[in-house]
Amino acid sequence: MMIYDVLIVGGGPGGVAAAYLCHKRGLSHILIESGKAIFQGIANTYPEGKNVYPSKPKDNPEPFLVEELRPPDKPVAVEKYIQYVQHFVQHEGLNVQTETQFEGIEESRDFLKVSTSRGVYQARKVLLAFGSNIPRELSVYGDAKMVAKTLDDPKKYLGVRTLVIGGGNSAADVIISILKEKRNAGDKEPIYWAHVAETFDVNKETAQRLGEEILLGGNIRLMPGATPRIGEVDDEGVDRLVIRVSEDKLPGGIERYNAMSFPMKNVIACIGSQGPVSIFDSIGVQTIACAEGVCQVAKEGDRLLLLTADFESTRKGVYVIGGAISPSYMRISKGAIQEERHPNLIYTAINDAHHVIDAITSKLQKG
Repeated sequence: MMIYDVLIVGGGPGGVAAAYLCHKRGLSHILIESGKAIFQGIANTYPEGKNVYPSKPKDNPEPFLVEELRPPDKPVAVEKYIQYVQHFVQHEGLNVQTETQFEGIEESRDFLKVSTSRGVYQARKVLLAFGSNIPRELSVYGDAKMVAKTLDDPKKYLGVRTLVIGGGNSAADVIISILKEKRNAGDKEPIYWAHVAETFDVNKETAQRLGEEILLGGNIRLMPGATPRIGEVDDEGVDRLVIRVSEDKLPGGIERYNAMSFPMKNVIACIGSQGPVSIFDSIGVQTIACAEGVCQVAKEGDRLLLLTADFESTRKGVYVIGGAISPSYMRISKGAIQEERHPNLIYTAINDAHHVIDAITSKLQKG
């Protein structure tokens, strides 16, 4: 099995910059991205049509260190910038593996073993560049996980009763896109919209667009206070999600409840994102809790990553860059530890990648 010089987790600005720099310097590399394409995280979190700017902190004298990935001076819509980067990745022939979930890291004698949903890879150095918005797990049997602004293919939900979980704008946007397809196709099958809270919380513009779809015949069944309970496999071997819609407490600790069951493939969970601390815990990368009077950027009790000046973590050979360490981290330097500001910008992620690949190139050359 091939041992890569660098394995990069995450296909955002930092990850792509790192892959490009490895390519330029002759380091063997592979970039794994959980989404269907690189920059999936930006595509999911930036509103459609939002402009991208070459923003950088005022107090930082460094230019963009990978000029090829710098957003243009004249602001462009995020879709145009993503399209440019995707063409750039293809043109340069970067080694990218999409739809690949990172699972963990194991030590070996001379390299690290990285387990993924597509098998195990071996690398001398691992660079974590997965940003700050890690999709939450639904924590039930099967896979009904999705954090999205829009769906890749709403046509997949034509002719089927679909369950959307989540009470915010992301869930509403997904419902709107499915309703439009259903309306165009003359499909009357309903969309069930479930939320654990009793009220749905969407902004005025989204509510207006949703209302227009309902007026045009959109078939929505609201399920406030509904809770995903457990997954099951039915008699035909289909993964299903059971969602509890009401319950009564009876004497003797007995609960009686009404529930609905949906095929897991018809369930879309727009349940937000979480920070990367749980991933750091699972792979043994050390964080430190902020104490009062020590942290100026993070809040008391926040857990910040411990990193060297080269962005290497407490786990040897594992580096972390970009949004995963924003808005600040703890820098280890000459025996002292101090909080370091780290704005969550395209600029920051790209320049982090440059510094890390410089350091890795130097270490690998020394052997």
